[in-house]
Amino acid sequence: MTKQSINIPDLGHEKPVDVIELSVKVGDSVEKDQVLLVMESDKATIELNAPFEGKICQVFIKKGDQVKTGQAAFELEVVLASQEKTSIHTAPSTTAPSTTEPKPTQAESRSPEPIQTTNTPEKIHLPAPFSVPTPSQTTSAIPQALSASFAYAGPAVRKLANDLGVDLNQLTGSGPHQRILKEDVHLYVKEKMQTQGASPTNAVFSWPNIDFTQWGEIEKRSLSSIQKTSAERLLRNWQHIPHVTQFDTADITDLEQFRKKEAEKLTKQPFKLTFLTFLVKAVSYTLKAFPKFNASFSSEKNELILKKYIHIGIAVDTPYGLVVPVIKNADQASLLDIAKTLQTLSEKARDKKLLPDEMQGGTFTISSLGGIGGSAFTPIINWPEVAILGVSRAELKPVFTSEGNAPESQWAARLMLPLSLSYDHRVIDGADAARFTTTLCANLNDLRRCLL
Repeated sequence: MTKQSINIPDLGHEKPVDVIELSVKVGDSVEKDQVLLVMESDKATIELNAPFEGKICQVFIKKGDQVKTGQAAFELEVVLASQEKTSIHTAPSTTAPSTTEPKPTQAESRSPEPIQTTNTPEKIHLPAPFSVPTPSQTTSAIPQALSASFAYAGPAVRKLANDLGVDLNQLTGSGPHQRILKEDVHLYVKEKMQTQGASPTNAVFSWPNIDFTQWGEIEKRSLSSIQKTSAERLLRNWQHIPHVTQFDTADITDLEQFRKKEAEKLTKQPFKLTFLTFLVKAVSYTLKAFPKFNASFSSEKNELILKKYIHIGIAVDTPYGLVVPVIKNADQASLLDIAKTLQTLSEKARDKKLLPDEMQGGTFTISSLGGIGGSAFTPIINWPEVAILGVSRAELKPVFTSEGNAPESQWAARLMLPLSLSYDHRVIDGADAARFTTTLCANLNDLRRCLL
């Protein structure tokens, strides 16, 4: 055996680069072309590969060091049987070679042209040429340092895995010497999502534990049972349903004037005639014209289940979390009946007195934030439904319109209501969603349409 010094290759510039990975240690056996360390410059990630098969005798640098072209990185005890008669990016060590070794010719000792880095490549493999290991060599090529505690992956792959909460030690890389690639991480995530549920109790990934007290004082609060259930269902629905949201605005100027007049007549009643009452009625009427929005999708049988009944769920904000009581047969109820039911269900929700049957069977959900504020949001579909309507705060806005018998259009202050319709794109396409919101806006503009 003989010893060779492995130096940092020509980086194409004089600036030092950072050592971000050190893949071997003293005593490790390495294969030819095995990655020994990874450097990172401003423009590229550069790997230093072993020019020969052998054993690491010395390591002159450590992770986090800055290195330059020509700097000594390792001393390698070379296996003579596999040593190539070339000295690519290496320099002989101080140990004199055996006198029995043949003297290299001028052609053999001549170094190749230096490899220049460019602005475009994401990864540069040095030195060249690179020999692809056979399947039998692949498993044996993993250095001893790369045990279960050290995943063999580059910085970009590590960042991706950290963002997705993936433990790289669970993956087998498809790159050279089983190096983990981005494609391996994406494939792992896809397979886990297909084979396991997305609930927190059956989580595929694990988030890193962070000690927040290192930055200041903290307080811990346990989630209520309602919040835990909501978190589990919302995560499942968001991950498994392809959401798209359609935005629109409805002119409710005339409807709001009518509501206020009628509400004054009902001041002695134990319920209030809120705008949500009229919205439930308008949505119910619109669902009759668009039955696809009042359905459920069976992914197992690839069929759409159209429902002949219309049960409207109303998202209610309570001190304990979000609950969704259901108004049964809303299309058949009068405005006053809907107002009474809304009042009753809302009070029971805030007092945690809702019965299970009062929160089941919904076919379409309305989530109204109008009493709080905001201009738009993207509500998450309440499975097994296929659509949900978000409602934000109505605002007076100047609208270019025609009033009465006026021959010309003119600017007028109109009360405009923002609507956000999220829908399951497996069942509903964008054109249907636009038609639905357009029809709903027309019904809210003139509720007399619902009497036809």
